[in-house]
Amino acid sequence: MAGHSKWANIKFRKAAQDAKRGKLFTKFIREITVAARAGGGDVTSNPRLRAATDKALGANMTRDTVDRAIKRGTGELDGVSYEEVRYEGYAPNGVAVLVECTTDNRNRTVSEVRHAFTKYGGNLGSEGSVAYLFDKVGLLIFPAGVDENVVMETAVEAGAQDVETGPDGTVEVITEPEKLNFVTDQMSAAGLVSELAEVVQRPTSETELAGEDAEKVMLLINALEDLDDVQDVFTNASFPEDMVPAS
Repeated sequence: MAGHSKWANIKFRKAAQDAKRGKLFTKFIREITVAARAGGGDVTSNPRLRAATDKALGANMTRDTVDRAIKRGTGELDGVSYEEVRYEGYAPNGVAVLVECTTDNRNRTVSEVRHAFTKYGGNLGSEGSVAYLFDKVGLLIFPAGVDENVVMETAVEAGAQDVETGPDGTVEVITEPEKLNFVTDQMSAAGLVSELAEVVQRPTSETELAGEDAEKVMLLINALEDLDDVQDVFTNASFPEDMVPAS
C-alpha cells in the first residue's frame, strides 16, 4: 500500500497544525453537532458521534463542551445550524482532491473553496468528478514496533477487512466504516492502542509527486485546510518522505 503511511503522517501533521491554529476544538464541535443532528445524541447507537466525542475528549475538550455540542445538534439547545457539504476538484498535475466541510452558509463556503483551487492552480469540479477515486473506510494506525502478529489476529477476529504494514513499520487496519468503533474497542481490549482511528476517504490509487509538483499541491492542500469551514481534505497525491514531517 505504497504511500498510504505517508498520507497517514500528513493526517498527524494536519492535526498538529489545527491545534496550533486554535482550530481543533472548533472542528470537533462542528463534527459533534453534525453527527448528533444526523444520527441522534446517543453515542451508543451513533458510531459517528462516538468517534467524534472520543477524539474531542482525547484532545482534552471538557465533557460539558461536548454535551453542549450534542444538544445543539439534537435541537435541545439553540445555536448555529451546520450542514455538511463536499466539494471535489483537481490540484495541479491532475491530483484528485476531496474537501469535506461543515457550514452555516453554503455560498460563503463554495466561494472560499473555489478561490483556493483557482489561486493555487487547481480547478473545482462537479459532483462525482473525483469521488469515484476514493473508498470510504475505517482506518486504524498502530505505531512502528507494535506486534504485527497480535494486531493481525485481533483485527481478523474483530472483522476487519485488511491489515497492512507500511515501509516505516506502522501497521494499518482497514475496516468497514460502521465497524470502526467495534474494531477499535476489540483492539483496545487486547492492549493495542491506535495512534489514529477514524473514517477516511482512502484513494484507490495514488499519483506520485516530487519537487515543485509536490510543493504546488501541498500549497493548495494547506490553503484549503486553513479555511474555517473545511473539516478535512483528502487527496490521492503521494508526497516525498522529506515533505511529510513525523508526528
